[in-house]
Amino acid sequence: MKKITIAIDGFSSTGKSTLAKQLAKHLGYVYVDTGAMYRAVTVFAMKHNYISEDHLDKKKLVDSMPEVHLHFEFNPELGFAEMFLNGKNVETEIRTLEVSRLVSKIAEISEVRSRLVEQQQKMGKNKAVVMDGRDIGTVVFPHAELKIFMTASPHTRAQRRYDELLELGQQVTFQDVLQNVNERDYMDTHREDSPLVKASDAVELDNSGLTKKEQFQLVLSLVTERVTA
Repeated sequence: MKKITIAIDGFSSTGKSTLAKQLAKHLGYVYVDTGAMYRAVTVFAMKHNYISEDHLDKKKLVDSMPEVHLHFEFNPELGFAEMFLNGKNVETEIRTLEVSRLVSKIAEISEVRSRLVEQQQKMGKNKAVVMDGRDIGTVVFPHAELKIFMTASPHTRAQRRYDELLELGQQVTFQDVLQNVNERDYMDTHREDSPLVKASDAVELDNSGLTKKEQFQLVLSLVTERVTA
């Protein structure tokens, strides 16, 4: 059976990573969470005081990018690969609401995107990869055999994110999470470099009313169509 590239794009908190992990595990493919990479760069920028709610030193961050070393390590207990920044596991750190508030600003920087896209393309050069993010089907792998564009209502996505943060023990309000979802939607779709758009040949998936199992089975049928074509 032939190996393909699966590109999953979409809005924040649509469950892109959950679906991608399920597919990668089922198919025996490599999974790459590109959002985690941008979040890790955000953590790096925060630690060096390059970014805050009202400040961004773009030049210092860009000049420091050669110091940013990212890699994934598979955690057999969790069943997926975790994000490492300069040798340190930052998987929990990158999932905070504070990072969520700032990551879209980092993703707007062309020099950062260029560096990360290059790494992402290397990760998927041999196919048999499931990659999720905002520009996978349009920029990173424009010739991917299967492209999925995921969406859901802002309220539905905010509720999912809110529940997730509470499970992680974070003190947040639903209103703050909803505001963050709406702000990220605007920034992701309006940035000049590689804005979030649906690729012309992508399959749109609104999962507002789908269970994770229903969603997985639906996309798996699309995968089967592509690998047997």
